[in-house]
Amino acid sequence: MDVTVLLFAAHRELAGGKANTVVTLPERSTVDGLLAELRARGGGWASLPRRAAVAVNRSYANGDTVLSEGDEVALIPPVAGG
Repeated sequence: MDVTVLLFAAHRELAGGKANTVVTLPERSTVDGLLAELRARGGGWASLPRRAAVAVNRSYANGDTVLSEGDEVALIPPVAGG
């Protein structure tokens, strides 16, 4: 199945400036499985935090959320400020 991963800020930089990427996963994969797949790509992806904030179809999701064909997964970058 294919899911679209939306990328913002530092996560966009990991993908060479692309706003999104499509990832092919086995059926019934979870958010944790998606993050592991992205880390396995190596390069800057290996630094993707284990506890990255994620939204699936515009709702916050945890690691055991099961993904479906066509889902939109947003990787939410850490918030910095002062």
